[in-house]
Amino acid sequence: MLWGGPKIFAAGADIKEFRPGDSGAGGAGAPVSLTGALRQLECIPQILVAAVNGYALGGGCELAMAADFRVAAGDAVFGQPEIMLGIIPGAGGTQRLPRLVGLSRAKEIIYSGRRVGAEEALAIGLADAVHPAEETYEHAVVLAERFAAGPAALRHAKTAMNGGFDLPLDDALALETAEFVSAFATEDARIGVKSFVEHGPGKAAFVGR
Repeated sequence: MLWGGPKIFAAGADIKEFRPGDSGAGGAGAPVSLTGALRQLECIPQILVAAVNGYALGGGCELAMAADFRVAAGDAVFGQPEIMLGIIPGAGGTQRLPRLVGLSRAKEIIYSGRRVGAEEALAIGLADAVHPAEETYEHAVVLAERFAAGPAALRHAKTAMNGGFDLPLDDALALETAEFVSAFATEDARIGVKSFVEHGPGKAAFVGR
């Protein structure tokens, strides 16, 4: 679960730390470090839900996009305004945004640096739900709890989808097969199959392993 508070999700990196003209790590260290951190966050096995109140700009938008789901407040504002500084998104924005909203729409958002409101974000796939600001956190918690109570198979599904998205189909199918085999060997798989046979679908009490 990611939440920046009731007013601002994350307004992005501290621009004062940037040193334009320095192409080494000293000038771009913050974005480079953030790229690695967000990639690690994206790859955690748990299903990650971001509750977005207020601004999610620059690195803040990139942080939100690293989550599996984004629950937005009615006052949420997304955007990658880096172009207005003469730079580009540097922590995954040029890669994750096209994957969520499509390449052409992502280009328009990044090239213009404009802000995207909550309803537009929902319409284009940048947000997965929109709720009144004062209810956003609670709705995100409910969603996160739903997945937290799910089977260990969720982490295998996440690995298969995230890892296979950009692979050639044959390689992606091989990854899916490997994750299927791993999921099939879990205690939750035995619980789920037994529960289905004895009680029907949707009644298994999983243990997460």
